Amino acid sequence: MNSAIKTMLEKYNPVNAGDYENGLKEIVQEVALLGLWRAKFFEKAAFYGGTALRLLYGLDRFSEDIDFSLLEPDLKFNIDQYTSFVNDELSSFGFAVTVERKEKSNEANIESAFIKGGTLKNLINIEVPANLIHKFNKSKIMKIKIEVDIDPPSGFETEAKYLLNPVPFSVNAYKISDLFAGKMHAVLCRNWKTRVKGRDWYDLVWYISGNTPLNLKHLEKRMHQTGHLDIGIQLTKEKFKELFASRVESVDLEKAKNDVLPFIKNPVTLDIWSKTFFHEISEMIMFL
Repeated sequence: MNSAIKTMLEKYNPVNAGDYENGLKEIVQEVALLGLWRAKFFEKAAFYGGTALRLLYGLDRFSEDIDFSLLEPDLKFNIDQYTSFVNDELSSFGFAVTVERKEKSNEANIESAFIKGGTLKNLINIEVPANLIHKFNKSKIMKIKIEVDIDPPSGFETEAKYLLNPVPFSVNAYKISDLFAGKMHAVLCRNWKTRVKGRDWYDLVWYISGNTPLNLKHLEKRMHQTGHLDIGIQLTKEKFKELFASRVESVDLEKAKNDVLPFIKNPVTLDIWSKTFFHEISEMIMFL
């Protein structure tokens, strides 16, 4: 195993199959970011979302996808010019994967690609212990989505953040208050029909516990863009609190817990979740 990859794996202190699988995905995410940096992708885009929060700010849960936003709208943007850099970087560290663009509908404002590879084959690359090999499905495919918002709302700021493994490099990322606005937009507006993305609610608690101020203006622009707030209507603190309280009342917290459980190591942290809990902690939200 490459020494840098070994160092990256050791920080997870993996003891079971789930630990190794989550560690593998996150290492692949970081190497993919390195490939994008080499391609000068961050001159045009910024890193955001749950994986940015974990890798750059220490969020204590794993994340599946790698999300980005262009710095300026560009509806002609094509991710193909960057996928080969990601593929080459991962291959150079011994990962057996493909990186391919996903065809999108004409209406979609998201450019996507997938990193795919056999889970077991790549776990062997990071030297998963022999006594755990039988616990993995031989046919299981590791799949990590790369998404780029090519028509982002305005009102956000970015900054350079640094990762030291597998080699030192930098990424351009949303500032944390703007990341919070993006997450709050997901909490208020995500529509998964009968599904609930509990990871949104888990991250919300993390932001509030860290006294992260919410960029209300950027949240307003996001809601205007997606039609969840009429153009010309201002998102005041009072309006936000009204919308949040309504969302809390409608959420199925048991489904939310079940969604986030595979991504955290300490399920006990969810025991406190209730509608009362979320109503109360919303009063602790600070605004930028």
